[in-house]
Amino acid sequence: MVALGLVVAQFNKERPVTHEMESRARDAADEAGAEILETIEVPGSYDTPLAADRLARRPEIDAVAVLGAIVTGDTDHDRVIADSAAGRLTDVSLDRDTPVTLGITGPGMSQAEAEERTHHGASAVRSAISLAEELDTL
Repeated sequence: MVALGLVVAQFNKERPVTHEMESRARDAADEAGAEILETIEVPGSYDTPLAADRLARRPEIDAVAVLGAIVTGDTDHDRVIADSAAGRLTDVSLDRDTPVTLGITGPGMSQAEAEERTHHGASAVRSAISLAEELDTL
């Protein structure tokens, strides 16, 4: 059984984008027979790398799935957040030798597009499970 950590950005939870992403992630873990050992909620996608790092440090965590939604605003701020979060999450995965999957949607999407992409929560969990299982055989 794969043990997962889950990081959920709260910025769009009230809309209910990340709430639905988390629900789909939990369903995917249950369907795969994986267990989510710990969930950390953070203010936004920019804040996810630190929480992912904390989970990836734990020896009982096999992989970390990170969920969030970055909706376009009036500036390029969404691109800055997405680029920063993706780069730092990659660093966490490599530094901790633990799969960290990117279930953050955006940038460049509207609220409606974010709502249409909540299935990425399940995709991030399935990818985390698959990668953890594959790497375990090496």
